[in-house]
Amino acid sequence: MEPLIFKPASGCGTADHFTRRTLLRTLGATGVSAWLTPVAQLLARAEEKAPKGKPARSVIILWMAGGPSQLETFDPHPESKISFGTKAIKTALPNVRIAEGFARTAEILNDVTLVRSVVSKEADHERAVYNIKTGYRPNPTIVHPSIGAAVCHELKDDAMDIPRHISILPGQWPARGGYLGAQFDAFQMYDPQGPVQDITPLVSRERLDQRMNDLSVVEKSFGQGRAPNLDANTTLHQLTMARALKLMTSDQLAAFDVKRAPATQRAAYGDTPFGRGCLAALRLIEVGVRCVEVTLDGWDTHVNNHEKQGANVKILDPAFAALIRDLKERNLFDSTIVLCGGEFGRTPKLNPVGGRDHWPFGFSMALAGGAIRRGHVMGETDPTGEKKEPAKAVRVQDIHATIQHALGINPEKELITPVGRPLALSDGEIIQDLFS
Repeated sequence: MEPLIFKPASGCGTADHFTRRTLLRTLGATGVSAWLTPVAQLLARAEEKAPKGKPARSVIILWMAGGPSQLETFDPHPESKISFGTKAIKTALPNVRIAEGFARTAEILNDVTLVRSVVSKEADHERAVYNIKTGYRPNPTIVHPSIGAAVCHELKDDAMDIPRHISILPGQWPARGGYLGAQFDAFQMYDPQGPVQDITPLVSRERLDQRMNDLSVVEKSFGQGRAPNLDANTTLHQLTMARALKLMTSDQLAAFDVKRAPATQRAAYGDTPFGRGCLAALRLIEVGVRCVEVTLDGWDTHVNNHEKQGANVKILDPAFAALIRDLKERNLFDSTIVLCGGEFGRTPKLNPVGGRDHWPFGFSMALAGGAIRRGHVMGETDPTGEKKEPAKAVRVQDIHATIQHALGINPEKELITPVGRPLALSDGEIIQDLFS
């Protein structure tokens, strides 16, 4: 009897792709009889897991670099011994409170899901950032792609002139393409108040055209016999140059220019680089960009935790709330997933210098948009600070699998790495409780 083989399909939907992991899970659950189950029935079971309705098409990541304190943001425990004076305010959700300072976010919390029980095995900044951004723990044999890189790889869009994966105010460890290639690295830019770097020619248009004509002569000669998989007159360098020139003259560049937005809208996000970054993210998603990451640094509060966390909350609150409101007003909310979080949380106890240290044993992330449930809170951390394991613990890889699922991407889809190793987009489980 020949073995039963499932061949990966070219699409990325759940129903049209089976991995060896899927098959083994099925066999483990149903026994030897699964070998006799018709393929059509297996596909039907997979179809039941497919996202309901139209999947989202874009992601905005609000990256809180340094590790925000769950107790001073989305999971306060006022009047408890671990609060050390942190107060909480009421929200649009009955019986749900968030930390003082989130007045505007409290008003839109009925459009957001709070996951208060994210757990990680990484407590070092660099390793934890890698873990959260890729869904995998660091491995010396391979570099995994970030959320945005995987999304851009799976959701193709040839109509875009500007990069589809963008990082605004990038930190020390920006989002990377990993084994998918450098072409999936995030395009980095800084405060949107200024111009986008390196897109303005340093010479006149006529001089630039002459230089490109001269270069084409050299390129044509070099390309002869050196690019068997390409057109005889085209090299990869020429393709890269063509894309760069197209970017430099594209009308889509206007999306970066937040000064074109009405003054009232700019004011709503706050007069900060992060606020302008969130407004730029909205404008970029509107023109078709797949993933935008906006970084707010300064959450690593080993000293003076309450003061520093409070200062960042003042920046995050108006920008986050305005982003959710504008996505809804522009009919982009159902097609955009928003993720807000950092690499880990902070300890329930204060250290001798008034700081909270690294805590990967139960921290908060906010999710919104797409098919993600509105007005939902998942998980619970211990108000005494004695228990490390929170109720309904959510692993980092489960967040990734859930976001991919919401985008219509099968997290179990296997890609072949440059060394020939098959690797799933995510080894997490879809959090069904996060879908309505």
